[in-house]
Amino acid sequence: MAKLDFLINQTGFDYDLKLGGSGLAFFGDAGFGSSVEVGQYQGATFVSDGGGTARGAQAQNVKFLNSASGILGASASGIGLRTIPNYQATLNIRFTHDAAVKAQNCELRIYDRQNIKKAASGVTTKVAEIIHPRVTQRTTGSGDSTWITPGGSGVVANFAQSPGISGMFAGDGVTSISTKRSLRHDWYAAISASPDSIGNKTQYGMFFALEYI
Repeated sequence: MAKLDFLINQTGFDYDLKLGGSGLAFFGDAGFGSSVEVGQYQGATFVSDGGGTARGAQAQNVKFLNSASGILGASASGIGLRTIPNYQATLNIRFTHDAAVKAQNCELRIYDRQNIKKAASGVTTKVAEIIHPRVTQRTTGSGDSTWITPGGSGVVANFAQSPGISGMFAGDGVTSISTKRSLRHDWYAAISASPDSIGNKTQYGMFFALEYI
C-alpha cells in the first residue's frame, strides 16, 4: 500500500506533522506566535494547525537570505543551499510502499488550499530541494543551488527521481537520474515564507505528487 508522510527532524528522530497539527506554520524571529514583517522571511518554523494557533514541535528553520543562501536557525550569517545537510532541511517528504518501486515525476506545489492550480494567497514562498545525506556542512551536496518560487501550476518545484532511503540515490536530481527501486523514498526541502500583506495567511498549502512504478 502506498503512503506519503510529511516529517520534520526533531532532536534526532522523525516527527510526523499529523501528530501536532495540519502542517507547518511560519513565525517571526521571536518564535512561536510572533509575526513576520511584510516583505521579510520567517525566523522560526513550527508544526501547527491551519490557523497557526496550536503549538506543535519546532522544525528546522531555513530563512531565505539571497538567491543561493539561507540562514539556519538563529544564525546571523547564511550558508549556501548545497551545504545544508538533509537533517537540517525544513521538511522530509517520505513515500513508502509494501513493494519496492521507482518514483518519478515528483513535484511540489504551493497553492491556495482549494485548487492545486492556483497560487497561495498573500504569501511569497521560496523552496529548494536539499540533497545532502552527509551530516557536515563542510561538504557540498547536489540539490538546488538557488531557491525556486513555486505558485500553483505556474511554477512547480521538481524533485529528484527515486532517491531511496534518506535520499542516498538522488544524485544531482537532474543529469544523474536514479532508477532505484525501494520500499521507501525520501525527499528534503528547505521552505521559507514571506507575507505580502499583514494578517494571518490561511489560503496557503503545500501539495506533493509523484508517480510510482
